[in-house]
Amino acid sequence: MSSDARKIDWDDAYANMPHIPGGADYPPRWAAAAEAFRATVRGETDLPYGDHPRQRFDLFLPEGAPRGLAVFVHGGYWLRFDKSLWSHLAAGPLARGWAVAMPSYRLAPEVAISQITADVARALPDIAARVDGPVALAGHSAGGHLVARMLCEDVALTGDVSARIQRAVSISPVSDLRPLRNTAMNADFKLTEEAARAESPVFHRPRPDVPVQVWVGGDERPVFLDQARWLAEAWPGAQLTVVPGKHHFDVIEGLEAPDSPLTEALLGGL
Repeated sequence: MSSDARKIDWDDAYANMPHIPGGADYPPRWAAAAEAFRATVRGETDLPYGDHPRQRFDLFLPEGAPRGLAVFVHGGYWLRFDKSLWSHLAAGPLARGWAVAMPSYRLAPEVAISQITADVARALPDIAARVDGPVALAGHSAGGHLVARMLCEDVALTGDVSARIQRAVSISPVSDLRPLRNTAMNADFKLTEEAARAESPVFHRPRPDVPVQVWVGGDERPVFLDQARWLAEAWPGAQLTVVPGKHHFDVIEGLEAPDSPLTEALLGGL
């Protein structure tokens, strides 16, 4: 390791909130917007896909028969948050006639990141069984990692859901988990070099038949710009979009609008 590498403050490098103006205001703002949205739409909440209290998903339905199913997987460094903060991000796909599901999952340190990957893989068939048609996956931050993992050859999806996945957008993902071993968060992750590589999408071959878009804000932390670029470079055919002026917390806001570039990246042509 070079002397420059040893000087990196890895905890600061992977910290988003302190570097975003008003960063601490975003989670309560998300929660309020999500609660207000749930009061206005059709669907069901807290549907189980397992026995653990966090193995639940919400399903929002459009007017009329759904054109397909969009699944959004939330972030929070595999340590925090749940499905209840993000309901309003279903607005864009719903307006285009798509059903939208949002799962929660178990968190570290209760479980390892590999078990969180397994939770999402377990949730998808149960979710997809409720809605016919194509499936499009989107995830943000840790959720961007988890969505990418659903396309890796070592992750088996039961039922017909694997064949139905037609598009994936990985938003501000962590695609190489090895740098996280240098952060204080690894006290909860307990990642070894081997485990970090095993859970890193950049070290897996993706399914060749699913178009992948990697989406990241131009004002994000340099490490997240790196992480997005690494995934786009590692996966043949993956397209990288760097959105000028967007940071880690507002890069997802496009999902609220049916005609935004982000919603179009997820559903356009399907």
